[in-house]
Amino acid sequence: MVDGQGQAGLVIPAGDCIFDTKPDCNSCKSELTLNSSCLSPPCPQCNSKKVWRDGQRYSVYGDKIQRWLCRDCSLRFSDPQDMKNSWSSHEKEARTQLSNEIKMATDLVTSYQICDKETKNLGPEQIIQQVPERRIDIAGKLVEYSWKMQKEGYDKETIRGNSGCLRALVLRGADLADPESVKEVLSKELRWSQNRKRNVINAYTLLLKFADKTWNKPKCLVTTKFPFIPTEKEIDDFIAASGKKNATFLQVLKETAMRSGEAKRLKWLEIDCERNIITLNEPEKNSNPRMWKVSATLIEMLNTLPKKSEQVFPGSLKSMKTTFSKTRKRLSINLQNPRLMKIHFHTLRHWKATTLYHQTKDPYYVQRFLGHKSLKSTEIYINIEHTLFEAGANEQFTVRIAEKPEEIKELLEAGFEYVCQKDTLIFLRKRK
Repeated sequence: MVDGQGQAGLVIPAGDCIFDTKPDCNSCKSELTLNSSCLSPPCPQCNSKKVWRDGQRYSVYGDKIQRWLCRDCSLRFSDPQDMKNSWSSHEKEARTQLSNEIKMATDLVTSYQICDKETKNLGPEQIIQQVPERRIDIAGKLVEYSWKMQKEGYDKETIRGNSGCLRALVLRGADLADPESVKEVLSKELRWSQNRKRNVINAYTLLLKFADKTWNKPKCLVTTKFPFIPTEKEIDDFIAASGKKNATFLQVLKETAMRSGEAKRLKWLEIDCERNIITLNEPEKNSNPRMWKVSATLIEMLNTLPKKSEQVFPGSLKSMKTTFSKTRKRLSINLQNPRLMKIHFHTLRHWKATTLYHQTKDPYYVQRFLGHKSLKSTEIYINIEHTLFEAGANEQFTVRIAEKPEEIKELLEAGFEYVCQKDTLIFLRKRK
């Protein structure tokens, strides 16, 4: 299109600003108001203004919500202004519908009370002012359930997982007060794996236990599957293709076999840079505390990270997983290796355990390294090691022959294993 001066110009419709941070663009001036899409909101985690647009999502009302990705802490969040506008436009309609629901459910009205000294039933309009959320009775039950689990000493991750299982049941139409309704939802849900169903059943069983009730649990046959074990080269390729923060996080998982939640809670005070030691005093899943001697390369990678908080990896684990998934997809396409799509954070723990047993042949050492309280949890890696390495013909050994007791003692202390004896000669070997 040609403007008034005869030069080629571009006409931008009102509201479709193409600038990220320029508040005085022509499209906004034409609307006489500032378009929220022109300004990049600060990151709610680290307050950084270095954010990128990262796609869009739709609210429950069908409104478009802009998503942003922080370049400093990798947090992915929704535009607060878009969220506010979406709720404001539908708030009146939602309140009217909620009022009708409460007026129809008389039992719900009489169940809400206020004041510690004087008990008083609230009317429908008062309930709307006090609790503007839908399904307030269900939300209250889930909060009470989480609080009881916390009082019983359950781990935070267990509380979060169990609450999520119950929410999933509610979203699928299950009545938590009726075990038969829960069984019906479980039988119709075909997308859940057997492990997922088992977790949901256990979470609901605990809910009934808190209410002094029982039920006949449906059968759930969970088969133990061997985890995917990548090669070390595939892991190194992944680390090389990741950003500074995620690359360091993956290197920590590779050398220590931490769970991702354990590594996420790692603090700077738990890292001894002089002696290259990392200490874990807050393990997950009731595991034992551990200490590791790590490589100088990992210490150098850790020292390149900014020390703006007491945690080594600030931000949310969910945002790190999102960045990890994008890197995994891009790398699998570039390297033409679909095996990379099977790698997750926990995969590095499986790889380290299998490799460590192959190097030491000591299941008790692997058990202590992983923090397992039972050797039964470690046995799966013994079976994997036999399959991956034992049948291979590429193993190389250093062989020594000793005759005197002093020589035999020195070799055994150096890690050599007894093989056989012929006449007065003792044959020992050690993997290279």
